[in-house]
Amino acid sequence: MPELDGLRAEIRKHPSNAWATDCGYEPIYTASPGAKVVLIGQAPGKQAQESRVPWNDASGIKLREWLAVTDDEFYDPDRIALLPMDFYYPGKGSHGDLPPRPGFAPLWHPRLLRLMPELRLTVLIGNYAQQHYLGSGAKKNLTETVRAHRDYAPTRIPLVHPSPLNFRWHAKNPWFATDVVPALQALVAAAIRGGDGEGDN
Repeated sequence: MPELDGLRAEIRKHPSNAWATDCGYEPIYTASPGAKVVLIGQAPGKQAQESRVPWNDASGIKLREWLAVTDDEFYDPDRIALLPMDFYYPGKGSHGDLPPRPGFAPLWHPRLLRLMPELRLTVLIGNYAQQHYLGSGAKKNLTETVRAHRDYAPTRIPLVHPSPLNFRWHAKNPWFATDVVPALQALVAAAIRGGDGEGDN
């Protein structure tokens, strides 16, 4: 799609991304006019940035398990768009990767989303995506936002990040596996395969 190609070129050339271009980095995201689901996460990790393949790590494997999609489905932009809050690896901080730049998503997301008119479901992965897209609709913390996932159905669903480092969170919140994951899978199936989903529940 010419508009999408032109927008990718504009992202590369934008002055705020000059540092990334100088490093040889490409913007890591996927988008297509036919996409039915958009996954909005934090920012690509080092491995994804270097391989130019989003979610190319253990977190991506776990995420695909939660979604109940194959690798082919996950990386088919006519099914699933992958749109992090920043399209470049932000670097390492004292406690994991640095956060996405706060002005990045407001600048580029609306323009990309307008070019994806078939979207039916937005999956919000982690606190940065949830705070940006849910705003005052988010609960007091990530755990409570994810627990209240039915409040946002059927067009949006919040998730915890699928990083293996979150194993303690999962141990404390077993309802995620028994309640949220099945709901997520139903919504994704409804969006990309024409399943029943959760409707207006």
